[in-house]
Formats: sequence, structure tokens, C-alpha cells
Amino acid sequence: MRRIALSLGDPNGIGPEIVLKALAELASEPQIKVTVFGAPAALERAAASTGLQALVPTLDVRSCGELSGSALRWGEVNAQAGASTVAAATAAIQAARSSEFDAVVAGPHHETAIAQAGIPFSGYPSLVARVCGQPESSVFLLLVGGGLRIVHATLHESVATALARITPELVIAATKSGARACGLIGIDKPKIALFGINPHASEGTLFGPEDAARTLPAAECLRAEGYDITGPAGADVLLADRKHDLYVAMLHDQGHIPVKLLAPQMASAISIGADVLLASTGHGSAMDIAGSGTARPNALLRSLRLVAGLSS
Repeated sequence: MRRIALSLGDPNGIGPEIVLKALAELASEPQIKVTVFGAPAALERAAASTGLQALVPTLDVRSCGELSGSALRWGEVNAQAGASTVAAATAAIQAARSSEFDAVVAGPHHETAIAQAGIPFSGYPSLVARVCGQPESSVFLLLVGGGLRIVHATLHESVATALARITPELVIAATKSGARACGLIGIDKPKIALFGINPHASEGTLFGPEDAARTLPAAECLRAEGYDITGPAGADVLLADRKHDLYVAMLHDQGHIPVKLLAPQMASAISIGADVLLASTGHGSAMDIAGSGTARPNALLRSLRLVAGLSS
């Protein structure tokens, strides 16, 4: 049995709704035991809007991230909801670090709400790193969906900032974290494709010196250590081939666009590189449909099953 800590995400978004819908479906899968972390009031409100009131008393819920009634409003972006999101996820990560749980699954967050709460945050990987006492640069995002697994060397930052941070060492660390994650789902020696920074991986140095100085040395080092590496090469060419188990993207959009094109609203976002495995949905908190009862739990279910080892 896999023990999963599940946080609600933004309480004003679709997180509480899809948590309840996912848990209703998982009731017939005893190999996954879930404990919910978040504000009970948000969970109860979602139950009323979905007709799942009878499910709530059966759940194992740890209260954290409570917010006032005035801040608990469907679709509203506010600081209390942002703080609640982070409090619930932090408590879940801490519980997993203490070996109470095998993994964490976090509901979709809203970055503006978290920013309004004054909390530094650039996605769940940065939070996992802080809670685990690691540098943020040591935890990476792996997107899984549409038959693709893409780890990102950089994530939620400007392109200029990302380019300044990309070094051979960062690319190597991202690649090794992705390879270890592949091992967790049974791919022990993954075939890895390394994207270039510039188009055509700079075409030598025709389109700039960045790849010659950063991605090429990383690839050479990884090959010397025994990793099966193709590239650096253009992301478009490597993705068109579809011959690899793992792709390493240098920039956010290089990895997000293909996965979300092939698996709209179905991708899993996994924070890797820390001693806690955290997965979330590849979509956001969908404030525009929050409270309507129409949100689908597909991506959350996939993430739960993925960390439970029931899918790849």
C-alpha cells in the first residue's frame, strides 16, 4: 500500500472539487491510502457543490491553512488563499519527510495569490527545496503526459534570468534527477535527449555561443559517466523522432508546450531531486470554473496513480 499526502491547492480554485472527485473514484483502489491536508471549510464547501457530502466524513483530513469566511470565495484570488495553499503543501511535505507518507500530491496553486501573501514561490519544486533544506536549483520539474517525460533545467522565471542560470552543472543535475525519476517507474537506463538552448542547438556557434559553452559540455560529461545521451540538438527535431524515454528542456516553454499539446489537462507535474517526491497537476487552479462542479479530476488521478506506481 502506498501512503499519499494530498494537499488541496488553492481553496478558491478547483483543487478541493477535484480532490473529492478523485477520492471518490479511488475508493475502489485499496492500494492507495490518502490523507488530505488543507482547510476543512474548503473541502466541505466543495462537497456541497458536487453532491459529495457523504464522502467527507470517511476521509482522513488534517486541518491546516484555515482562512476566514470572507476570503473563501470561489474564483477569488487573494492572499489568504495563497497562504493556505502553501501551508497545506508545506505540512504535507514535512509529513512525508518524517516518513509518514511515501509521496505528496499537491492540488493546483495560483501563483498570484501566493505572491499576494508575500511568499517567495516559483512553483512546487522551489517549495519542496525550501522545506527539505536544499538549494532551489537542486529540485526540478518533470512533466509527464502524452507519452513524454520532460525535465526542465529552468522553470518560472524570465528567459533572461533562465539563460543567466544555465550552466553545464545545472544541465547535468537536471538530467541526473530525471534519470533517477525514470528509475522509479521501471526505466533503469533511459534513453535521454538533451535540448539545445538556441534553435538547432546553435548550429555550431552560428546562432550564438551558448550551447557550445553550456549544453555541449554537459552532454560530454554525462556520456563519460555512462548515460545514454542524444544531443544537444534542436527540441523540434528530437521531439519529432519520439525515440527517447526522457527529454531535458532548457526553458519552461520548451517542455510545457509539447506536453500540454499532447495531453491537455492531463499532464502530471513532478518535483524531483529532493528526498520527498511531490506530484501535482499540469494545469492551474481554473478560477473561471471554480464552484461550478464541472472540473474534471483526470490529471489529479493520474498524478496519484503515478506516485503510487500504478501508471507511468
